[in-house]
Amino acid sequence: MTGGEVPVGRRVAQWRVRRRMTQQMLADRLGKSKSWVDKVERGVRALDRFSVIQDVARVLRVEPAALLGGEKPPPARADEGVDGVRTALARYDLCPAGPDRRSSTATDELGRRVDHACSAYRHARYPQVLHLVPELLDATRHAYAAGGRDGTDGLLVRAYRITASVLVKLGEPDLAWLAADRAVTVAADCPRWTAVAAVPLGQALRAAGRGRLATTVTVAAAHRIGVAARPGSPVEPALSGTLWVEAALAAASCGDARSAAEWLGVAAGIAGRADPRLDPHLDGFGPAAVQVAHVAVAVELGDGGEAVSRHETAIRSEGWRWLPVEHRAAHLVDAARAYLQIGDLLRAGRALTEADRLAPAEVRMRPAARTVLAEVARGGPAPAGVTHLATAVGLTR
Repeated sequence: MTGGEVPVGRRVAQWRVRRRMTQQMLADRLGKSKSWVDKVERGVRALDRFSVIQDVARVLRVEPAALLGGEKPPPARADEGVDGVRTALARYDLCPAGPDRRSSTATDELGRRVDHACSAYRHARYPQVLHLVPELLDATRHAYAAGGRDGTDGLLVRAYRITASVLVKLGEPDLAWLAADRAVTVAADCPRWTAVAAVPLGQALRAAGRGRLATTVTVAAAHRIGVAARPGSPVEPALSGTLWVEAALAAASCGDARSAAEWLGVAAGIAGRADPRLDPHLDGFGPAAVQVAHVAVAVELGDGGEAVSRHETAIRSEGWRWLPVEHRAAHLVDAARAYLQIGDLLRAGRALTEADRLAPAEVRMRPAARTVLAEVARGGPAPAGVTHLATAVGLTR
């Protein structure tokens, strides 16, 4: 270490303070003790395993390079947009507009705006989503205050859902948790809207390192929507299946392989009768969604060989093309992680460059994806496409 270089532990402390975390908060999210964090920050305990550095970087929402030294990483380009969303979530001025100021046409127009934001998210146009969300939240909250449960509750739940989902993508799990929790509150006693809200709530909790709580939330909502399902309805099977997938992912994040396998099995059974083309929320739930979930679960459990095998089967399936662009790009990032686990840097790089071709924001704005890219770029001789991509996002000089 050169005389002017800041030790890794001190960098951890600096980023922890910037993220407004106590040592106990950081320890809880890492599954470590407060004493472990304190020793790392004081340099008493060496932080010399890259996998552990990755975990710490993920929780602190920075690139591993920010902890290892070198140039300070550029600020995330989404920061300004996230600040706008944060400001919108802090507003509570829900004065009813009055029945004379709201019409079915206005509600229909608001529905189209929600649909537009959802479409932008499914295509991984995250800057556009961040631009749309603040005004969309204000409009849907005012409509809900004026109209109550005549359809505007569903619009507000969907607006909160898209807000939470994009915040999870951009490494803001606590803010996403807030948005998703508000969606659950608005959903009240409606099983359908509670299920819609529980999807991003599970994602936010898992991203915040609360995997066990995420399983509780998603399993409860899945059971509830299953009981309330109307015979022949295409809506509830898709929602129920998506919740079981989320439950499996949450279980895997806790190392619970048995529950993850069980709940993916339930999701697979539901997928057989859920046509992704009839899903009103356009999540693309179906057999292909369950196949790619198997990959994510295997990666989370550290079984790279299993993940690679399932990935190569999934992308050849007929249902692959029915998955939203965002879903396919996110899966390719998971595939890159799987290839890294088996030491195949070349195919990891190819998966990342293909994800970037499909949805640049998924790789360039998502901290989790940038971490994978950094590891591929620094793991050895990287493909030209990876080197170019790493340079473009500021990971290399």
